[in-house]
Amino acid sequence: MSLQSGCDATLKRMNRRYTTEEFEKSVELLRNTYDNVALTTDIIVGFPGETEKEFNTTYEFLKRIKFYKMHIFKYSQRKGTRAAVMPNQIDGNVKEERSRKLIELSKKNEEEYNKNYIGKSVEVLFEEPHMENAKRYMKGHTTNYLAVRLETEENLDNVIKTVKISGVEGLELIGSE
Repeated sequence: MSLQSGCDATLKRMNRRYTTEEFEKSVELLRNTYDNVALTTDIIVGFPGETEKEFNTTYEFLKRIKFYKMHIFKYSQRKGTRAAVMPNQIDGNVKEERSRKLIELSKKNEEEYNKNYIGKSVEVLFEEPHMENAKRYMKGHTTNYLAVRLETEENLDNVIKTVKISGVEGLELIGSE
């Protein structure tokens, strides 16, 4: 779901035709309709005129919504667009700091969400063999696109298999048979 900003004033400058309240209602509807939905979003930081207060409003909104993952983009001027000639262009260092803060929040949300899977059995489509520390793994994704790694000698390329999640390492779920 492409949010772009968690601040209505910024969304208005971006010419978006929705509010954060409308967006939040859509998120609630999806979460109430589907089990274990892992929602992701796109966020732009440093859009022209984005004040520190507006950024903090976005940060607090994203903290409350708790997206599984956020794809953070720093605004960059594109010749010929309205935004390129808007006043109050944001300094690159400010955009970098805001981006870093949101990336940290995204990782925290992802780790918290993943921990909820420990002890659960999930279906995984395995797609990629991987070697690490002389151990052979298969990597794949659950039905809601969570990354899973399973230590196995078996070739599971393009195989769907139910595994039990025994832990989390970084941003990957660790499966066991």
